[in-house]
Amino acid sequence: MTSLTHDRCCDEIAHQVGQLRAVVTSGADLAATVPTCPDWTLEQLVRHTGGALRWVELLVRTRAQENIPDEEIPLHGGPEAEGDAGALDAWLAETGRTVVGTLREAGPDTKVWAWAGTLNSGFWARRMTHEITVHRADATLAAGLPYEVAPEVAADAIDEWLEILVFAQRVEGDKDAMELRDPGRRSIHLHATDVPAGSNAEWIIELTEDGLAWRRGHERATVALRGTLTDVLLAFYRRLPLDSEELEIVGDRALLEFWLEKASFG
Repeated sequence: MTSLTHDRCCDEIAHQVGQLRAVVTSGADLAATVPTCPDWTLEQLVRHTGGALRWVELLVRTRAQENIPDEEIPLHGGPEAEGDAGALDAWLAETGRTVVGTLREAGPDTKVWAWAGTLNSGFWARRMTHEITVHRADATLAAGLPYEVAPEVAADAIDEWLEILVFAQRVEGDKDAMELRDPGRRSIHLHATDVPAGSNAEWIIELTEDGLAWRRGHERATVALRGTLTDVLLAFYRRLPLDSEELEIVGDRALLEFWLEKASFG
């Protein structure tokens, strides 16, 4: 269950699109390799992200009850001109306005095809919030720019991916997700160190014989990952290496490395 309302997700998508546009128009080298997605250049990353938003916009607008192939999505791949920051920015701006408008009009409960969880427009508003939040991190890292994200968005991004992992394990039977089982019930503690007391920005993830279990809370675990909420988010999504000075690891590092490898399936 998300801690973000549908309207808050729509607001955040609009905000994140604006932030991504700022990277595009910052003078950054669009041909630069993205360190956290080395198969992509910065321009390819932006085109992928905008294309995902256009895909969701069409799914929700048409109330699709099955997936829509990329080739049926208008301007899915971005502007024809390559290396043109102005054209890329204009395409991304239109993409953001369109998807946010469509999601707001649909509200959270409109029935629409989705690949996990609840089959409605609310799923897509939340999913796209975190899709662009994480890919904007990729873009800012490639451009050498600072990265910030609202605490409630960062926390919900961790919640959402844990929910998806549980779904993948129990419903889809994903191979990597299925490996996140352990009869010894080993556990991982994610601990954000920069949030006010009572904000509950800590997670306990248990690898049980029956499957993955998780909850918010502060408890002793097999291994703990500590850092600011933003840094914990980036490490959780494998955007920040575990040996970074911003992070502290206490306990069984090998378990944490195994978790991160298997939890990033797909």
